[in-house]
Amino acid sequence: MTNTVAPDPSARPPMVPLATLLGRELRGSKSEKPVVRFGHANLAKRGEDLFLIKPECIRVPGNSSSTFSVFAIFDGHNGVSAAVFAKEHLLDHVLSAIPQGISREEWLRVLPRALVAGFVKTDIDFQRKGEVSGTTATLVVVDGSTVTVGCVGDSRCILDSRDGVVSLLTVDHRLEENAEERERVTASGGEVGRLNLCGGQEIGPLRCWPGGLCLSRSIGDTDVGEFIVPIPHVKQVKLSSAGGRLIIASDGIWDALSSEAAAKSCRGLPADLAAKLVVKEALKTSGLKDDTTCLVVDVVPSETVSLPSSPRRNQNKFRSLLFGKRSQNIVGKLVNKLSSVGSVEELFEEGSAMLEERLGSDFPCKTNSSTFRCAICQMDQAPNEGLPVSPSPFCSPTSKPWEGPYLCEECRRKKEAMEGKRPSATAVSR
Repeated sequence: MTNTVAPDPSARPPMVPLATLLGRELRGSKSEKPVVRFGHANLAKRGEDLFLIKPECIRVPGNSSSTFSVFAIFDGHNGVSAAVFAKEHLLDHVLSAIPQGISREEWLRVLPRALVAGFVKTDIDFQRKGEVSGTTATLVVVDGSTVTVGCVGDSRCILDSRDGVVSLLTVDHRLEENAEERERVTASGGEVGRLNLCGGQEIGPLRCWPGGLCLSRSIGDTDVGEFIVPIPHVKQVKLSSAGGRLIIASDGIWDALSSEAAAKSCRGLPADLAAKLVVKEALKTSGLKDDTTCLVVDVVPSETVSLPSSPRRNQNKFRSLLFGKRSQNIVGKLVNKLSSVGSVEELFEEGSAMLEERLGSDFPCKTNSSTFRCAICQMDQAPNEGLPVSPSPFCSPTSKPWEGPYLCEECRRKKEAMEGKRPSATAVSR
């Protein structure tokens, strides 16, 4: 007869050696979300820069594990009303274009397309107000290690990876620097040139006429012409296991500092101090010539809570205090490994100004009833109120060379105007 001993429910589980825990981390056996830390700083010259910080958005109502973070900068011009409007409505319009009840993976997959719809709807709604101001917009969504950025204008977002490699996640839509955008604007009916003084002397940067805007993409700017489009460049990347730092700033920073200089100026500092130092460096370089706004967002692995985030020259002292001499070698190898494991993985990038290339043919459009949902404004309408719809599952029309989803009449007019297929409703002489 074999005697059995019942397990003691109060017994503690055996201790796991530190080396084993670290090994599990490196093998990816732990799937905790990275920690997001952030800071901001700004100085106003005209008061037209605005920013948005929403660190705990919920993808699935009631599910606290489905959080994601949103950061944005809006640099207004010709007034602040477009920046205010975009700050208040852009995120809601983006999220409303994402189907409900889908998995996180599918949510991330459709997010780039939803950014396009949200930017265009925000522009349409603002232009209904009849105001002439405009704004750049750079919207950053951080969900775990996945970073998705949509931008129009010249408010830039850069990524400084833990190994010191700086990469650009946005495209500057300045006519002076973007030949492809100059060609698109002129092909759509705009004129690109410098400001003419008396006597024919040309000065300043390249501008789009009518209106004289230096940018080729923005939200608002009703007086410029609809070839200045709100369709964003979108890039989605997955960070390595080491995480990384995002620096999102208005052109008051980037006119003074290069991407590399901004990243280098604040390495090793907490996000809140880093943002302040970037602004300080920009002012030291060129003075306060424009509104100057900076957001710094650190996406760091959860184990970094107990690992040093200070510059490498201070890491040995920190390890010694925290882990003792016997663990220094193990932790040192982990830090080196985390700084070199993998690289930033590009998941998506598209900058076309053509809606049929951005919305795709599989955008959901059929509702449960007999109505169809516009892919941009998300309004339900009968098919005869917008583009005709073919019987195909992709909602392609039969009478137009349009391979995208259903668009209502107003959004179809917006699409055609952006492509230069009809005159803009507004025109201002040069």
